[in-house]
Amino acid sequence: MWVQLLITALLVALLPLSLVWVSDDADKYRKLIGVTLFLTLDLIIFGAFTRLTDSGLGCPDWPGCYGQANPWQSLSAIQSAQALMPHGPVTVQKAWIEMTHRYLAMCVGVLIVAQMIISWWRRSKLKHSPWLATGLFFFVCLQGAFGAWTVTLKLQPVIVTIHLLLGMGLLALLTWAWVREGSNTLTQYAKQNLTGIATFALVLLFLQIALGGWVSTNYAALACHDYPLCNGELIPELDFSHAFSLWRQLGQTTSGEFLPFSALVAIQWVHRSFAWLVVFVILYLAYLVKKIGVASNLAKALFILIFLQLLSGASTVFFSWPLLIAVIHNAGAALLVLLLCMLNYRVRHAATP
Repeated sequence: MWVQLLITALLVALLPLSLVWVSDDADKYRKLIGVTLFLTLDLIIFGAFTRLTDSGLGCPDWPGCYGQANPWQSLSAIQSAQALMPHGPVTVQKAWIEMTHRYLAMCVGVLIVAQMIISWWRRSKLKHSPWLATGLFFFVCLQGAFGAWTVTLKLQPVIVTIHLLLGMGLLALLTWAWVREGSNTLTQYAKQNLTGIATFALVLLFLQIALGGWVSTNYAALACHDYPLCNGELIPELDFSHAFSLWRQLGQTTSGEFLPFSALVAIQWVHRSFAWLVVFVILYLAYLVKKIGVASNLAKALFILIFLQLLSGASTVFFSWPLLIAVIHNAGAALLVLLLCMLNYRVRHAATP
């Protein structure tokens, strides 16, 4: 099985590697980082699709599917599990969704290994040291470990949420590496230092993504059936103690009882309330950036994306969490991470006149 999975990962990675190799881009190393960044963004979006379609346990073992490298080889085992529980987590469709997610993750892993090898092999010719590429390798290994625990610990909310955050962290590091390789001389100037607020905005965004992941992994998306009120109240009954106890099984309290509905309401209410602080800080940062002209296009993109993210978040409530809008909402969060990382790099490297 392991040999088959390795061959599958190499075959899937062969296409993006070939595209980099035959491209006319003079800087193929940066092209490789860009392709890896794009596929990591795709991986995060497809991971959201996997979670939202309840396909995370479509193959209840790891790294294969019922001990095989693909669902074709384990078809009889999958069909037997589906016959026992027709509405359970294991179906042929969910197995393919889960394994496709794993194949894409393995492809990203291969591309990051390639980056690390190239960065050390050509370290005298590249603009920067190979340590960031090496750090990315260890980071993706950690991400893979949490991907395995997500399955083996049966979608334990804290593990799934950390898996999401690590995915966003990998996206952030790849964005930083890609922007860094493309920077030459400093041609932009800043009248004031925006490093502090840019960092603050990125930290707040990651906290909000953690809260959003906590909503999704606890299936609390529809705990409030209206917006901006929550079940007709500004502050409904909230059970914070059970809502934010981290080490517990899905749908249960730490003592093994069913999670009360007021805890689900608290999870949803905190996520939507904290969102307003995140929106205010990012919009204020975008305003400052637009005002001083360090990265005006990034500021415009942030304005548009924040509006769309608010719209998609509210729409998930109004339309009772449709799959497409929920995936778009997750994609918007990933794009915000990408834009804020680019902006953080720009404001840190803007010269003072």
